[in-house]
Amino acid sequence: MGKNKGARIIITLECTSDHSASLAKRQQGVFRYTSSKNRRNTPGRLELKKFCRRCNCHTIFKEIK
Repeated sequence: MGKNKGARIIITLECTSDHSASLAKRQQGVFRYTSSKNRRNTPGRLELKKFCRRCNCHTIFKEIK
């Protein structure tokens, strides 16, 4: 029998910035990261500052479902 993974779940983080000036050099689309979090410790939506290759700078990434 396999073990139960508990409260840890896999989440998707999506870029929230709107840099239309830098889109001329970069491709179109939405940039996303995947990560994991503990559901008991952080019940709300997670926000992290990470590097976005589309925007070419560090921006805030928010958890989506």
